[in-house]
Amino acid sequence: MATNVLLRRLGIAHPILLAPMAGSGGTPELAAAVSEAGGLGAWGGAYSKPEDIAAAIRAIRKLTDRPFSINLFAGGYASDHAIDPRPMLDLVGEAHAALGLPPPVLPPLPRDPFAEQLEAVLEERPPAFSFTFGVPAAAQITALKARGIAVSGTATTLAEALVLEEAGVDAIAAQGAEAGAHRGTFAASFEHSMVPIATLLRDICARVKLPVIASGGLMDGRDIAAALRLGAAAVQLGTAFLPCPESGAPAPYKQALLSAKTDTTVITRAYSGRPARGLTNRFIAMVNSKMASGKEEFILPFRQQNDLTRPMRNAAGQKGMPDYISLWAGQGVTRSRQMPAAALVKTLLAEMSGAEVVRA
Repeated sequence: MATNVLLRRLGIAHPILLAPMAGSGGTPELAAAVSEAGGLGAWGGAYSKPEDIAAAIRAIRKLTDRPFSINLFAGGYASDHAIDPRPMLDLVGEAHAALGLPPPVLPPLPRDPFAEQLEAVLEERPPAFSFTFGVPAAAQITALKARGIAVSGTATTLAEALVLEEAGVDAIAAQGAEAGAHRGTFAASFEHSMVPIATLLRDICARVKLPVIASGGLMDGRDIAAALRLGAAAVQLGTAFLPCPESGAPAPYKQALLSAKTDTTVITRAYSGRPARGLTNRFIAMVNSKMASGKEEFILPFRQQNDLTRPMRNAAGQKGMPDYISLWAGQGVTRSRQMPAAALVKTLLAEMSGAEVVRA
């Protein structure tokens, strides 16, 4: 029943949602392909200017007339800090030298762009909107719902889910500890918010009356079927869609995912300043080595660290050097496979059906 309620609210046929993946992975083409296949495509605009968010929404609408979602970061920005940037500039400088780039320049500490970004969303009125890293103001959620936009937020703990329910969202995305990329934690420490998806689903579904979307390490139809049996109304997949041709992930990133034979993912702040899960590589090892030498507080805050490492990441992607790319991935990465997004949705549905038959 909960699944039907959510699918009707979103206007989609299947309980498969694309993770928004702000940055290089998510594209309007990938979002549209998932929506066209009967799921809910998504695009992350957290790093984009308002005019670029509006342009992306229009681009998705040109590719599909089916529902899709836009995602933004509703918090997580530091207002000030007292960290000496020189050690990190030196370390990133080593990577720049290896990539043939000039020495890095310290970017300014950016202000939170959420309010301006949200105005673009309100103006363009996408069918659905999701947020993470915090909770929008009550007036902002009211404005979204007044425009008929379905609203969901990310919770990494039961406490966060209860906050979101009180805030008036339509659904809650439960992000388990297995999830790739940034942690959406906002109400407690990251260390105490690493709850496995099965436990998180059990706890949230037992206490919250809203539909719950499972996210974290889900890669195939068996994973989806298991999440639905635990009470999820739908699932959200990111890593599984990154190797698709519609994904904007650079070639060495896709190859790293497809080549993964064991789960080498770690939680790191090395690339963005905020804890995120990805495949370990040389740059993460460089940061960990410096941290082990006693320089624990040399990582800059989100998203100044992210802006500092962006030239390195972009150049590494162009040069085919995965050692300096943020290879975000969930713990199910070893089951990555490459096919068009529509074919993947079809495959997931077939696997779900097979899992249900086996269970019966």
